[in-house]
Amino acid sequence: QVQLVESGGGLVQPGGSLRLSCATSRSIFRLYAMGWYRQGPGKQREWVATISSVGNRKYVDSVKGRFAISRDNFKNTVYLQMNSLKPEDTAVYYCRADRGAEGYWGQGTQVTVSS
Repeated sequence: QVQLVESGGGLVQPGGSLRLSCATSRSIFRLYAMGWYRQGPGKQREWVATISSVGNRKYVDSVKGRFAISRDNFKNTVYLQMNSLKPEDTAVYYCRADRGAEGYWGQGTQVTVSS
């Protein structure tokens, strides 16, 4: 059974920073593109960022310049560094592993941006 284990969510003030982590098995990590999605209150789940197995990065426009996705190939972990956080970034953040038609979700971690 594929597991993606997220951590790092929490409550932060506007303008603050958080780093999310998502760990999985090596067999998944070395072959799959890893990404982050989020679902805000009353909203549909949306894609946030992806990093390919070879390190190519893509971001949704609303987070460009503020968020950075990275992967540690020794720890089999993908990170989402979130800076200059805004209240509209409040959401449950989900990690996802993708390879063609195959995909797996993490359980989600809550990020709340509020003063």
